[in-house]
Amino acid sequence: MNIHHLELFYYVAKHGGISEAVRSMPYGIQQPAISGQIIQLEEFLGVTLFHRRPFALTPPGRELYDFIKPFFDNLTPMAERLRGGISQHLRIAASEIVLRDHLPPVLTALRKTFPKLKVTLREGYHPEVLTWLQQQDIDASIGLIGNGKPPTGVNAIPMFKMPLVLLVPKSSKLKNAQELWQRDRIDESLITVPSNEAISRSFQDGLAKLKVDWYGGIEVSTVDLVQTYVENGYGIGVTVAVPKMKYHAQVRTIPLEGFEPVTFGVLWQGRRNPLIEALLKTLEGAVRRLLEGEDASWSLVK
Repeated sequence: MNIHHLELFYYVAKHGGISEAVRSMPYGIQQPAISGQIIQLEEFLGVTLFHRRPFALTPPGRELYDFIKPFFDNLTPMAERLRGGISQHLRIAASEIVLRDHLPPVLTALRKTFPKLKVTLREGYHPEVLTWLQQQDIDASIGLIGNGKPPTGVNAIPMFKMPLVLLVPKSSKLKNAQELWQRDRIDESLITVPSNEAISRSFQDGLAKLKVDWYGGIEVSTVDLVQTYVENGYGIGVTVAVPKMKYHAQVRTIPLEGFEPVTFGVLWQGRRNPLIEALLKTLEGAVRRLLEGEDASWSLVK
């Protein structure tokens, strides 16, 4: 029996499908390659291991998965023990802005303590990162964590709060948000990130208190794309005011007074091992430096 085929089947069964396994594998592999090797495993065993659509393990597939799962689950912990108990592999999920603008100096500082540090980075947003944490696909998530309590088994450290702002084209005559709330109807399209993310939820909660109806007309995947679509005249965007953020040249911000700010912080699953401890300490220092000289719009969480 080909052990690599068993490893691929383990990831498919764990994540509930071949395409899901491709996104979660610790190394790059294409969907056709996984499909072909799983078929070889099924032909070798003479059984069907799972139904493809909708995904469901067959009884033989469940029996095989239960047999191999303890081995593959414990490969990483075994490697850590052989290294002396301290893992030097850190899997982090964060937004595009964090990955691009803020994480590199944090990782540079971490490498001074962990010179053999290996890092796997994945772009992701709350709440999808919660699923990755619960499935142990990542070690930590850095970004907006919402204002609610995290799921059981997921730990959170809030670091600071970021206020909501509207983004309008620089040529817009809109002076403040109150002008919008006084209208009978807001005709401009609302450009926002997905409705299940912290920014959208906080914004809609604020609108509800004002008894204003204004729902997303254009939904994009990142706050940077919100700027892009505002800049090109598609409507008004809602986002967060990021400290020292360089906004696009053709947009400007309008404060949203009375709206609940969203919390930026770190999520992780399991115990605080030495690497997670070092990450948290380094991030806390980076946040304090980021907020130095800024006004009270961004407040540290104590």
